[in-house]
Amino acid sequence: MSPTRPQIPVVVLAGFLGSGKTTLLNHLLRRNGGNRIGVVVNDFGSIEIDAMTVAGQVGSTISLGNGCLCCAVDASELDDYLDKLTRPSARIDVIVVEASGLAEPQELVRMILASDNPRIVYGGLAEVVDAAEFDAIRARHPEIDRHLAIADLVVLNKTDRVGGAGLERLRDTLAQLAGGTPVVSAQYGRIDPELLLDPAVRPERDEKVRQLSFEDLYAEAYDREHSHEHAHESGHEGHLHTAYDSVSVALDVPVHPRRLMTFLDSRPAGLYRIKGFVDFGAADPRNRYAVHAVGRFLRFYPQPWPAGADPRTQLVLIGSGIDAEGLRKEVESCALSGSDDLPDERSMWGVLRYVPREADGDEAPGEPDGTGAPDHDI
Repeated sequence: MSPTRPQIPVVVLAGFLGSGKTTLLNHLLRRNGGNRIGVVVNDFGSIEIDAMTVAGQVGSTISLGNGCLCCAVDASELDDYLDKLTRPSARIDVIVVEASGLAEPQELVRMILASDNPRIVYGGLAEVVDAAEFDAIRARHPEIDRHLAIADLVVLNKTDRVGGAGLERLRDTLAQLAGGTPVVSAQYGRIDPELLLDPAVRPERDEKVRQLSFEDLYAEAYDREHSHEHAHESGHEGHLHTAYDSVSVALDVPVHPRRLMTFLDSRPAGLYRIKGFVDFGAADPRNRYAVHAVGRFLRFYPQPWPAGADPRTQLVLIGSGIDAEGLRKEVESCALSGSDDLPDERSMWGVLRYVPREADGDEAPGEPDGTGAPDHDI
């Protein structure tokens, strides 16, 4: 696989019956930001196909008019469908696996992390929690504690049904069960899609003039309807972007590999995703390094500098309840400070531990198996 071709993130969406994960999934399908989404479910009935234009149906796969492809599978078929969804002809940008009825979330995470498909990368485990029924669900399904412990993102749904004191108590409980995992509140499963989906960047979709599609009209009508409900019930209109914090950092000075790895190894509570490009300067002047971090998962991908590009580091950090200014200062402190602050030949070893073999072509020095340290505890 070409190191310049981005891998397709595979996001696991989990949550017990009634939590609202299917509502959240349908919200993502409506507000896909131009992404072509591959959805793996075990039941088409949960997807609001009638709200979209069905372009065709072949076997257990259906193609939706808004660029989404759904597969009805069981866990034993997951690898086969991931292979189909990641073929270049499918032009899929992100894959969402709904865990219900397929397997335990941790089993799906293991399967994705252990997959030998070079076209995919782990995109995180999002656990949807019903705020109103959490205590009852926990009593019936104590395994939810285990699910929360490995989640990369917790979506606290139906918060409009819980009073202030109850919501604060629930957040305290989640903080104990999920450690430093970011928790975002939602109603009707409506989170900002940018938490899970990046803006689509395929050149063939950069149309200067784009006609308004049926799916656009449907999504706008749906949002107006539910914004009205939200305003009626809570007294104000909610804004999706308030559910999380985003920090952008740009540096024109190269970054010291060791200091960046120290920062990444001690990521603060609430930090969910990191994406962007890193310039390591003389430590590797030929390449910039694309970074992909979600939860405890981390990967670097060396890429030749684009022709005419000015070397610089550009990172976006996304989380909930994070200290934005503090994070910016921490990243800025990773920059080289002068001629007496140059990295030596061993400084890249920590970075190379997280470079896949397909992208690097060589094993990292000091890492005989080329895999590096574990990057996700399951």
